[in-house]
Amino acid sequence: MTFESLSSLEQHDEFVGRHIGPDAAETTAMLAAVGAASLDELVAQTVPANIRSAKPMALPAPRTEEESLAELRSLASRNVIARSYIGMGYHETIVPKVILRNVMENPGWYTAYTPYQAEVSQGRLESLLNYQQMIIDLTGLELANASLLDEATAAAEAMAMAKRIAKSQSNAFFVDAGVLPQTLDVLRTRAAAFGFELIVADAATAGQHDVFGALFQYPNVDGDILDFAPLIAAVKAKGGAVAMACDLLALVLLKSPGELGADIAVGLTQRFGVPMGFGGPHAAFFATRDDYKRAVPGRIIGVSIDSNGKPALRMALQTREQHIRREKANSNICTAQVLLANMAGLYAVYHGPDGLRRIARRVNRLASIFAMGLNKAGVKVLNRHLFDTVTFELGDGAEAAYAAARKAGFNLRKVGQGRLGASFHERSNRIDVAELWQALLGQKAADLSVSGLDADAANALSATMLRSDAILSHPVFNSHHTETEMLRYLKRLENKDLALNTSMISLGSCTMKLNATAEMIPVTWPEFGEIHPFAPADQTEGYLRMIEGLADQLKAITGFDAICMQPNSGAQGEYAGLLAIRRYHESRGDTHRNVCLIPRSAHGTNPATAQMMSMEVVVVACDDAGNVDVADLKAKAEQYRDRLSCLMITYPSTHGVFEAAIREICDVIHANGGQVYMDGANLNALVGLVKPAEIGADVSHMNLHKTFCIPHGGGGPGMGPIGLKAHLAPFMANHAVSAIPGPHEGQSAVSAAPYGSASILPISWMYITMMGGSGLKRATEMALLNANYLASKLKDHYPVLYTGANGRVAHECIIDLRPLKAATGITEVDIAKRLMDYGFHAPTMSFPVPGTFMIEPTESESQEELDRFVAAMVSIREEIRQVEQGVWPADNSPLRHAPHTQGVVLGEWNRPYSREQAAFPLAWVRQNKFWPTVGRIDDVYGDRNLVCSCPSTDSYQ
Repeated sequence: MTFESLSSLEQHDEFVGRHIGPDAAETTAMLAAVGAASLDELVAQTVPANIRSAKPMALPAPRTEEESLAELRSLASRNVIARSYIGMGYHETIVPKVILRNVMENPGWYTAYTPYQAEVSQGRLESLLNYQQMIIDLTGLELANASLLDEATAAAEAMAMAKRIAKSQSNAFFVDAGVLPQTLDVLRTRAAAFGFELIVADAATAGQHDVFGALFQYPNVDGDILDFAPLIAAVKAKGGAVAMACDLLALVLLKSPGELGADIAVGLTQRFGVPMGFGGPHAAFFATRDDYKRAVPGRIIGVSIDSNGKPALRMALQTREQHIRREKANSNICTAQVLLANMAGLYAVYHGPDGLRRIARRVNRLASIFAMGLNKAGVKVLNRHLFDTVTFELGDGAEAAYAAARKAGFNLRKVGQGRLGASFHERSNRIDVAELWQALLGQKAADLSVSGLDADAANALSATMLRSDAILSHPVFNSHHTETEMLRYLKRLENKDLALNTSMISLGSCTMKLNATAEMIPVTWPEFGEIHPFAPADQTEGYLRMIEGLADQLKAITGFDAICMQPNSGAQGEYAGLLAIRRYHESRGDTHRNVCLIPRSAHGTNPATAQMMSMEVVVVACDDAGNVDVADLKAKAEQYRDRLSCLMITYPSTHGVFEAAIREICDVIHANGGQVYMDGANLNALVGLVKPAEIGADVSHMNLHKTFCIPHGGGGPGMGPIGLKAHLAPFMANHAVSAIPGPHEGQSAVSAAPYGSASILPISWMYITMMGGSGLKRATEMALLNANYLASKLKDHYPVLYTGANGRVAHECIIDLRPLKAATGITEVDIAKRLMDYGFHAPTMSFPVPGTFMIEPTESESQEELDRFVAAMVSIREEIRQVEQGVWPADNSPLRHAPHTQGVVLGEWNRPYSREQAAFPLAWVRQNKFWPTVGRIDDVYGDRNLVCSCPSTDSYQ
């Protein structure tokens, strides 16, 4: 028996082998296929020597799954789970267990990508349509999008939209003084960038101001409910547009914003079965009138028809997406909160209208009884009408009462001098009411009885405030109230979607890598899920230590001096990075620096973000090899040197190559007074090899949902922290409600919560901890190998458009399909749809170059899976050859008819290719056949006949 040391048998790096797809034998074979003797040689041929980091990352060695989970559990145990009555938009809720297990914890839901390929996304699209219908019903407006990032950013989007749709030429926006303070914080940030004036005043004074729009909070942060109809009418009479930030559960009972006359309604769906999670992720809703549908930010799910004339769902009005409209985009928010929107919509499906009314009435009844008890004990209640929040006056006794409530296990809100607030929620009960009375009132509580007051308590809502219209009348909200029916409904939806648990998703620039179970498990630990974002700091020590540890890990990986964890999407990371640059220039008196240079190859979010910062976008050309044209860059940097703010550049480039001139490019920008913003979308190709801060970047965002394993969730959640050099650190986002210590104290926020979507940060912490420095470097090397292996296997069938100096690609490659289209009429869309018949999601299509595929296999895919993908692409090339040779006409080929549904294959058949060729083009497809549930969707029909609410069940017959 061969001697093995104990340390080798303990195998602390075992997770590295679980995360990386190819084993040692496959790695050797793949290196031979690409013509490299070793991974070191491949890296040397791919990554320019002058940017390679001289020192390894200062990260510990890899740790096992159990070791890492134990350490994280130790941190989590430092969090204190109190009964949260803080409110301010965040509430305790009950996640239905059937949704927790079968959606939130199910890789069939959380590993899917944004539904750009709608034919293999019908399940989550149906769920999102349910979500939109729920929002339409509860807001009383005609159109809702499929979610935004959080309530504060949704309110900021409403402000920007109000400017687009208002008749008023004013540059001022009115904000109700009762708005959530975190919303006001984000509004101040956005307004400053747009040059808007904010008027913050009592809601009753709104009609006295000349403004382009107004935002009212309904109910407001203190729980008050005003009659907003005349206030809304007064603003609109002066040409302003009106938005309302609403509590979704309150809207189950209260008159809708639409009935009150509002143009826009926003809010948070968190209390519909989504854990608080120290601030996120949660889905914000956004609804408006049909007249304004082309001004709406974000994504909208619409009903269209497929090639068989049957109803099919898709993302509607896709030309508004920023990757197409670029600096003309309405918004830069490319990441919605799809997984959380699905959970919220499914919560409504599970409970139905009667169940939601019962929850809302119970919450309201408990709050009413609590308020009556306070009144009876001589405490002044400040609310005349309330839904769930009671604000009360205790004078000099407020601090002692607050401390007594905390000792009893309750977190209340400090409202102001001598005042406290208590917000009731779905988990509240009569015992809570009695214990709160006891903590707050002492001996006076002995005279109070919940049951006694229940018989006498007046309704806290007047009849004139209540809605009388029907809500959630569609059958989907009235059919799945037993767990059996709900379970089967969820499974039917899941079966319609292709996710990473089906096959590889080779989307270039999206890094659809393994989201390991050990990384996901902590997300649903109560110690992380049941913490309010504004809980006292001594209750959140575990969170803060974990976040600080993750920030230190990211510093070691990137070389930056500071990390801002607040942005909760990659696009919002871009915004936060440009915001820091803008503030830096302003601090030096350089307020005139407003030109942003952006290469033609950049992500569409880059110019969209720049326009949101009121910057002038100047496009820099690329050369024939796909690199930034350095001569053009120099010329434009010098031309605009007096106004140059920054360069936004993606590295490695969006064309999938390492540009050898990157240091020179950064030097040119700095020499002309600008800063370098590096888009971190492709950080997956740098980790362990190159540190962005060492090659000239001043600030960069990091897509934790790409490089660091947070799953895409069908189109969100995500996290986009930014790394900054020391000179920019004082200008990164902070928070007005829960300030973060550091040199950036006093800076306003970009997100509603101080640490963005904090409850998913454990995923990245676990990934980095289990991989260690050596494992992360190995992952990057294998990402390069897998991409070059695919490129070498496909290049004889499809031209590889761009390569680096030694003929290598980075972690992704672009194959050119335009010659085939010119020769045969077969398009990139045809090939994308045909891949579905082989069981694969298409690569990124027509970005950054129209008529191409951008393919990123990631390090997590094995050689076997890569070979299956190659076999599918080669087989499709042979099918195209049949068209070239006249065997099949292009318009009657398996490519043009793809994807093939089971119904089509089993139905009448008169096509020049066989059913076998349609459904099982390669033998191995039979083993794990994924059947698209709809045929090719008619995008044009869907936009011309825009329907964004649930169709009647008859349409599916």
